Amino acid sequence: PAKLPAGDGPIFLLCQSGGRATRAADQLRAAGVTCCVVEGGTKAWAAAGLPVTLGKGAISIERQVRIAAGLLVLTGAALAFFIHPAYVAISAFVGAGLTFAGITDWCGMGLLLARMPWNHVAKTTSPIPTAKDAPCCKN
Repeated sequence: PAKLPAGDGPIFLLCQSGGRATRAADQLRAAGVTCCVVEGGTKAWAAAGLPVTLGKGAISIERQVRIAAGLLVLTGAALAFFIHPAYVAISAFVGAGLTFAGITDWCGMGLLLARMPWNHVAKTTSPIPTAKDAPCCKN
């Protein structure tokens, strides 16, 4: 397991909408870690003037998933049309995966894409904010 940063204050969790941060906070709290989900997500954090490290203009994971899924469906359809009808299984598999992701809010393709090198940002040396610096947190 990953080591948590040492410190006296809570760990601040944020994502774009709050869903992933809330799920992560539940798991951390179950492990006895003090944490706080920042209301308003990344935009609120940046609006409060807190340190934000921006990537190199990478496409969001959600858009990457849509691009990859679209290309896989198109490839499956083209292969089924030009090569063999059994290739339609590729499109069916992607459709089933998208349906599963929509129902469960868990996307394997998104998790895989998030690990790709183009989605990693160099670590920042910005000062670590304290609880008084953060936007309102929902605990």
